[in-house]
Amino acid sequence: MNITYLGHAGLFVETEQGSILCDPWFNPAYFGSWWPFPANDRIDRSRFSHPTYLYISHLHHDHFDPLFLKDEVDPQTTVLLPDYPITAMRDALSQLGFHYQVTLAAGQVTRLPTGLKVAIWPLVAPADGPLGDSYLWIDDGSTRVLNLNDAHPRDLEAVLRLGRLDALFLQFSGAIWYPMVYDLPREQKASLGAVKRVAGMRRAEMFIHLLKPKAVFPSAGPAAFLDDDLFEWNDFNRDDTNTFPDQTVFLDHLAARGIDEGHLVLPGSKIELGPQTAQIEHHLEPGETIASIFEDKRGYLQRYQRRVRGRLEAEHASWPLPPPDLFARLRRRLAPIMHVADLTAEQIGADIVLDWGGEGARLDFIHRKVVPWHGGPSRYYFRVNPALITACLDQRLDDWVNSLFLSFRFRARRDGEYNEAVYTFFKCLSPERIQFAEGYWIEQHPDNELWLCQDYWVQRRCPHMKADLQRFATVDDNQILTCHMHGWRFDLKTGQCLNSHNRTIYRRPVRQAKEDDRVVEGPLP
Repeated sequence: MNITYLGHAGLFVETEQGSILCDPWFNPAYFGSWWPFPANDRIDRSRFSHPTYLYISHLHHDHFDPLFLKDEVDPQTTVLLPDYPITAMRDALSQLGFHYQVTLAAGQVTRLPTGLKVAIWPLVAPADGPLGDSYLWIDDGSTRVLNLNDAHPRDLEAVLRLGRLDALFLQFSGAIWYPMVYDLPREQKASLGAVKRVAGMRRAEMFIHLLKPKAVFPSAGPAAFLDDDLFEWNDFNRDDTNTFPDQTVFLDHLAARGIDEGHLVLPGSKIELGPQTAQIEHHLEPGETIASIFEDKRGYLQRYQRRVRGRLEAEHASWPLPPPDLFARLRRRLAPIMHVADLTAEQIGADIVLDWGGEGARLDFIHRKVVPWHGGPSRYYFRVNPALITACLDQRLDDWVNSLFLSFRFRARRDGEYNEAVYTFFKCLSPERIQFAEGYWIEQHPDNELWLCQDYWVQRRCPHMKADLQRFATVDDNQILTCHMHGWRFDLKTGQCLNSHNRTIYRRPVRQAKEDDRVVEGPLP
């Protein structure tokens, strides 16, 4: 099996049974905020314009690049679709001309017509990507690869049953706006950033421990932020408070913990995989070295920035002028969604302010209405460029997380803890999407499968995203349980979540355990 690394989460997998193009990303994403790092604009793209199969893991625009797909990939290519409950990905690819689509049953190994064996596991909670994320397993008969990309699976038992992996591609770096955009004291923001930086690498490390692959390839991040307003968010000097560590930082993190299976790949790197070997040949531009990319990152990104300056300016020039009736347009778009979002509104339980410069809109989720805002307190507050709100309305975007929020072009504050339902609402701005989210909440019920955790029987699945706590949790001396899937913490003495006021974990002292509880005994990892 030969794999060409295309940058970020992009892979071109070649086997004797056909090829798979995975998550190719070449154009800037999220209103020009994200650019591939290291730069991949000089790769010969003609080599993978006619793949046998195309796999897009999810619709985040650093994985789904519609401009590249439409202009440079053969529309006759067969698309391997995750089995998502909504049709957003199928519809988006059909609009680009990709009409040969095959939906693979969730987690089921499928032998494709060419003989290649694959399986796709979709993640379908409202918080999974843009209402869906997925990961891909490939077996050509001699080599097995798992492309985890951004996915954070709650259970990997099915993958483990398929045999040892020859290679694992996985995310390790931050990919979210927290805490950078929040109006917080510098010291607090630095502290939160340090925790998040370590949490991302620790999560990836735990996946490696669980899967025990023969080779590990850090991928799917971080991006480069080339806009002047965002430039300082790049991690230039291995800053322990920056949430975007690069590949070399993560590889050093692994090596310090005795994990030597990690390999650095760069855009254009060619990987030859066999049952016992992983041979890598890097593709570097004349005068470029690995050191010039990672050790002089500021200089590298400044040169990158100069090279794409015209495209950055064109992106800004493309933003529409805000109309005089911006509030009325926003209310017409959001009010009908709020009206049917019963459980989402209940979980938000407060107001959200969108401030676009001294005026704005207050989304009142208690009374389910959108009213003008001219100042005053709110539970959740976002200060946003009105041009970007206008762009979201003009394009009738159903997912503002996958556009406005991931652009990092806003400021935020909140009174209280993180509330997942706030962002779930903004990624569900269509009847189909909000009904999916509402249905998901309805289907949730108390989890009474317990595991023995020190002096307590504790629900086995994390209340946040259903991760298996028997595998992914640790408990400190203060009886604080931490789920290392996303860093959520729970006080076992009270059951209260320390990340969000509206979550609790079910736990009971051992002496109170009921006979009808399903018990799974196991040590802490």
